[in-house]
Amino acid sequence: MKRSMKTISTAVVLSSAMLMSAACGASQSGAGTAAGGQQKNVTLDFVWFSDGNEGDVMKSIIQDYEAKNTSVKVNMIEVPYKDLSTKLKTMISGGKPPALARISTTELGGFANQAIDLSESNGGLEKYTSQFVDSVKPFYVVNNKAVAAPMDVTANGLVYNKTLFDKAGVKVPTSPDQIWTWDEFSTALKQVMDKGGAKYGLVWDFTPQRWSTLLYQFGGSMMSPDGTKATINNEAGVQAAEYFKKLHTDGIAPTSVWFGGENPNNLFRTGAVAAHLAGNWMISNYKDITNFEWGVTYMPQAKVRSSVPGGKFAMAFQKSGVEKEATDFINYITTQEVNAKYTKEALFLSPRKDNAKLDYAFGKEMMELFSNELNNTVPAAAEDWSKQTIVPKFSNDLKTTISEIVAGKTTAKAGLDKVAGLIDKAIADEKK
Repeated sequence: MKRSMKTISTAVVLSSAMLMSAACGASQSGAGTAAGGQQKNVTLDFVWFSDGNEGDVMKSIIQDYEAKNTSVKVNMIEVPYKDLSTKLKTMISGGKPPALARISTTELGGFANQAIDLSESNGGLEKYTSQFVDSVKPFYVVNNKAVAAPMDVTANGLVYNKTLFDKAGVKVPTSPDQIWTWDEFSTALKQVMDKGGAKYGLVWDFTPQRWSTLLYQFGGSMMSPDGTKATINNEAGVQAAEYFKKLHTDGIAPTSVWFGGENPNNLFRTGAVAAHLAGNWMISNYKDITNFEWGVTYMPQAKVRSSVPGGKFAMAFQKSGVEKEATDFINYITTQEVNAKYTKEALFLSPRKDNAKLDYAFGKEMMELFSNELNNTVPAAAEDWSKQTIVPKFSNDLKTTISEIVAGKTTAKAGLDKVAGLIDKAIADEKK
């Protein structure tokens, strides 16, 4: 009898241990699932920077998402843009990468190896990228992986002073088949200066990215498509630099911007400038202008039409422990409906092909025109600027060199030959 009771006791102990082990295993297995089959509560750290009101818009979207997904909490970690890269590197090197980050084209390539391939769970690369405008694809597709998802896109374009153009009797193009050549545009600007009273015809942002708009329109590029050599000093590049100089020597563009660093935004706001070649973000910036009417028209073209694309992206990180939940959240914020809300309320261009025409509360037609510029952009523009491990090594020198060309301190050919040497060196250093 005692032997029988001992056997029973042993069996009970073993049975209890097995049950406890099974319960423990159930609580630790299956991402997002707790014991009893209930969803596990997770927190997604989302490193974020804002340029305007988009942070508030995203917080509203997060509230909607959390209401629909009660087991998920999205924790926005807001940092100044200048601290973004350092913050991400610190978190990753400390073994605690965030679930998510809003990231720009400048940083995207540097974190590509730590990113989740978003196309893997979304039907493959071709299907995933087909949702978004083609011009930004080189930025977020790295080694045939979608390392981030486009949230908004930017394009360079032309803002003009409608009051001055009307006073001069100059009508701007209203459709793509009316687009001016650069020579025709220069003639129109001179007329606005002579008859409309404009002090300057055109201000142009003091950045190499904005200058490169002209480079691509003349059929040039900074590097070969495969990124193995510099091409900025070929015939097209030289022509683009020479034409940019001509705009200044003809008195159409003021030298104070590219020589003295005067703010082109401030100059345009005075009402004494006919046009400003800038980015679509100026639509929001110029909303408060009341002393004259302004609008957006098509940029002139050289050999081809082209803008220069840019934008912001959402990236999900490996080894965060919540990779699936992070991917699910990115899939949500990049749907047609949610991305439309985000871009409309933040006054951004949408990267989605099915959101090319949105009902913006302000500047609807202007945004559509910038979108048209983006859709007529040559591949070289994104191919060049997506190479962010190389571009920063020569971009400041390019800006300085263009200023020297405009000032007559060097010829276009000699100046761009020097820049080409810096590009080739940066490419060689990258391969070491």
